[in-house]
Amino acid sequence: MQETAVTVDPNITDPAESTSAAQETSAPDATGHRVGVAVVGLGGAVASTMVAGVELLRLGAVGSAGLPFADRTELTPYESLRFGGWDLDPADLAKAAQVHQVLEPAQLDLVAGHLETLTPWPAVADPRWCRNAGGANVVEISSLRERIARIRDDLQRFRTEQELDTVVVLNLASTEAVPPDTTFLADAAALERAIDADDPAVTPGVLYAYAAISETCPYVNFTPGAGAESPALQHLAEQHGVPIAGRDGKTGQTMLKTVLAPALRSRGLHVDGWYSTNLLGNRDGEILNDPDSMASKVNTKGSVLDSMLGYAVDDHIVRIDYYRPRGDAKESWDNIDLTGFLGGRMQLKLDFLCRDSVLAAPLVLELVRMVVEAHRRGESGAQEQLGYFFKSPVTRDSRPPEHGFARQEQTLNDWLDGR
Repeated sequence: MQETAVTVDPNITDPAESTSAAQETSAPDATGHRVGVAVVGLGGAVASTMVAGVELLRLGAVGSAGLPFADRTELTPYESLRFGGWDLDPADLAKAAQVHQVLEPAQLDLVAGHLETLTPWPAVADPRWCRNAGGANVVEISSLRERIARIRDDLQRFRTEQELDTVVVLNLASTEAVPPDTTFLADAAALERAIDADDPAVTPGVLYAYAAISETCPYVNFTPGAGAESPALQHLAEQHGVPIAGRDGKTGQTMLKTVLAPALRSRGLHVDGWYSTNLLGNRDGEILNDPDSMASKVNTKGSVLDSMLGYAVDDHIVRIDYYRPRGDAKESWDNIDLTGFLGGRMQLKLDFLCRDSVLAAPLVLELVRMVVEAHRRGESGAQEQLGYFFKSPVTRDSRPPEHGFARQEQTLNDWLDGR
């Protein structure tokens, strides 16, 4: 497996320097705007990698590889972002990063001082929807309204203490099971009634989204959990003038699928079957060992192919297997059976040896910058142009989303250019 390259400036030798640099992040961006990121799942592998990555960028210890919109200097600079958030584990981010083992030792040494200053806030959680995720750092409040109020209080405190103009709420939590009955998400009134009735079908992910929108915070759902795509939360976001985006980040295997499938279709090659499997051993993989959480993830991974090809692939199989020795070093393997001219049978095999959090962390940073820009432009509701980042993109009025990667990229660039 190819190792991640490590670039460390030899002139930076004292990890304490990263702490002093972190204290400068309260400075606004070039427009005088102060942006904070409140992360659901702050202690996770993706979030700790993201925060460490921003600190390494600030120190000049790494370049912009993996950041697809680094050249868009009109967007909020990565280095000006401030971070906070919730997690079931109360450990500071230095300890979290050490556990996840995504960063190289030299990188962790440089940023440990800064990561130690970031400790997650107590989280709103419900083990019914994420059975393999546990921790003691939990808000002990029973009422759904009280839980929402607690989240809103955290956001208000974060905004005030850090003197922020905009706070983005970014959901990087472990995969929740999808409720068997989601009629409470059909419209805003139904959602309000469900919250008032303490309906057990209302998941923590929905509560975070509701609280974020109520606090006029742009909201990004990078998880497969239900919520941001619903008419109820879209309507609420439009009422509050808040942009929202989701669902389920498109990082590795599905990204390649959305590149390959349109190409195969354009050549007239018929896809008879597509077998996709994943091996991963990080906390996300452990969570997905639960069948209900797994079903939520497989649904978003498996939903893209038929729409791109224009026909149903009966033998489209998607598997995700937890294999602890892999840690964050994931392997995704695809076998594609094709029929071409004269009935000729062919196969395409693809093996992607990747780093799960190294792929995801830069994308969530770009998403933060994008929704801040959408908010600056006065846009609200579902941000369809951000489908580029997701397996199951949120659209307005439940329209079928575009999944083809090239078209998604063009749509996003057109929006950035004001076209």
